[in-house]
Amino acid sequence: MSEFYVDLHIHTHYSDGVLTPAEVVERAKKLKLAAISITDHDSVEGIEEAVSAAAGTNLEVIAGIELSSQADTSPKSEMHILGYYINYKSESFRAALEVFKKARLERAYKILEKLKENGIVLKNESFITDNNKKSVGRLHFAKALIEEGFVGSIQEAFQRYLAEGKPAYVPKFHISANDAVKLIKSVGGVAVMAHPYYAHYNDRAMLDALIKSGLDGLEAWHIKHPESAVKKFLSLTQELGLIATGGSDCHGPYKNEPPIIGRVKVPYSVIENLEKAKERQSVK
Repeated sequence: MSEFYVDLHIHTHYSDGVLTPAEVVERAKKLKLAAISITDHDSVEGIEEAVSAAAGTNLEVIAGIELSSQADTSPKSEMHILGYYINYKSESFRAALEVFKKARLERAYKILEKLKENGIVLKNESFITDNNKKSVGRLHFAKALIEEGFVGSIQEAFQRYLAEGKPAYVPKFHISANDAVKLIKSVGGVAVMAHPYYAHYNDRAMLDALIKSGLDGLEAWHIKHPESAVKKFLSLTQELGLIATGGSDCHGPYKNEPPIIGRVKVPYSVIENLEKAKERQSVK
């Protein structure tokens, strides 16, 4: 299946995406992708819907997640860890994710209060109060600010209110990157550092510690990785014996642009390598 492509980094409306899992599946089918992974932030609620939507088709849906974590660097910095082939039905795993969900909700109300302190009163707070199984984040606030006319774009929302150092910024709850890797491994998953171009991938001591904790790979292909970075990460994964993965990091359509699902050409061989890593873990 070397001529087929996959997209292993996609968000749905269960975190900060726009599309439903079924809409993601439909888009992937139209693009004739061989496989996708739903990797919502700190949530697995969209996986079952995607699996059901893809049933009876040639599209493979891999259970995934993107965990928020913090790298053990100086200064501390945010790092996301992707998990593939996770046992998303594990009760202990879901209990751990509830901690993330509760922290995100508490953060949302703090952001809301900070906006009010700065004269921004949102009339519609349903994206918080009606969150149900969804994971609330700053992007939801950015969209609400646009809808109610306080800003003209997501970028403006972050630059004026939501980015670090701005009036309504509230730090996100994190676990350590090492603990994120271990959590993914505890439910049989394959752990991969997301978009390493924006992480401290060149901190060898930190990277070695993550590998010792069980890190399996790096996301070499990403919508924001220049070709030079892709080549760098493909070389680095070979050097360290890690898997190279990739995906679009699609969050849905933006303005008049269609979703970027499948835009990053990730070969099907990535799936084969992930499966081998999963099998090796099962043998241990």
